Amino acid sequence: MAQWNHAWRGLALAGAISVTQAGAAAAQATMAPVNDAPNPYSTVENYFKLPEGRPWGSTSAVDGDPDGKSIWVAERCGQNGCWDRAKGAMSPVPVILKFDANGTLVKSFGTGIAVFPHGIHVDKQGNVWVVDGQDNLPLRAPGAPADAPMPAMPAKVVGHQVFKFSPDGKLLLTLGKPGGNQPGQPADPASFYQPNDVITYPNGDILVCEGHGNAAPSPARLVRFDKNGKFLREYGKMGSGVEGEFMQPHGLAFDSKGRLFVADRSNNRIQILDAETYKTLDTWYQFSRLSGIFIDKNDMLYGADSESGSVNPPHGAWKRGIRIGSAKDGKVIAFIPDPTSMDESFSMVDGKPVMKKNDGKPGATGTLAAEGVTVDAAGNIYGAEVGPKAVKKYVKKK
Repeated sequence: MAQWNHAWRGLALAGAISVTQAGAAAAQATMAPVNDAPNPYSTVENYFKLPEGRPWGSTSAVDGDPDGKSIWVAERCGQNGCWDRAKGAMSPVPVILKFDANGTLVKSFGTGIAVFPHGIHVDKQGNVWVVDGQDNLPLRAPGAPADAPMPAMPAKVVGHQVFKFSPDGKLLLTLGKPGGNQPGQPADPASFYQPNDVITYPNGDILVCEGHGNAAPSPARLVRFDKNGKFLREYGKMGSGVEGEFMQPHGLAFDSKGRLFVADRSNNRIQILDAETYKTLDTWYQFSRLSGIFIDKNDMLYGADSESGSVNPPHGAWKRGIRIGSAKDGKVIAFIPDPTSMDESFSMVDGKPVMKKNDGKPGATGTLAAEGVTVDAAGNIYGAEVGPKAVKKYVKKK
């Protein structure tokens, strides 16, 4: 999801939407949805081939290899998670997958390493970083009394960590403690609870964005480490203010100027920050509610909206899909729509947002379309999908 080396991570508005603290809420509320940019891409389904008998699970983690052709995916074991609570066991399949330019699986590893592969980053040396966003700690069964006994602890606690692998699958570095910072317990600033994405700086420093909820106790911060994994600092808190506040910071990218772009998902915006001080430089709403973000070497920005309307009904006037535009001026020039959003309508009924299909049935729900997005050297786009359990390829129409 996040890249520095070969990618610096509607009809459109005339230029960027720049927002100050005082005008943030007003800008979001009054901006017309950017849904009408042209779609110059064709969709290629079933491009990536898994071994016979292995189905695709949910994916949100996709990134390109430094060779400009190969694609890495972190997949959730044929389901939406790799921990089987009924059996108390991890899935036996590897979660980290490398595909060549023909969509053929050429490498796989990472069996048992992650419960919920969430984000992925391939650095300029080809090392593969994977973020695990959940854990295998025991939970009471749905509907069980609050004082019901907890199931037994797993033999090995897994979850809420970030892993660095060599290109051949050797584990090189682990960030965070297994099981993470559980709510209600003292938090270790160098550990995580529901981390989302990771990216590396040119000097090797590591940045993780964390927080998958919209209110406390969910964190909402950026966490920085040196190249050896030493904790350096944290920044941010839960909120919707422009300076230093996030609500589900879900994706990270750098542009060619070294500015840091944060997909601040539940605030329906991109925050553009100074990559050292984290001071807010700009705030953009025209790319919609982004789960994933990627910026290529030409400063083209690819933003994946997988939730407008289906998870977040108040944002339902914005269609789900991948918006493409300039990281320099913020202009959106293309839009690959989620097919499930094209026959939906948004309205307010008795003060409440309502999503409906054209036939009057309720609108789609859940995380749909691409959540993660990357682009290869030839300009082909790849979208990793949670709900549909797929990775799609998009190629320019001839």
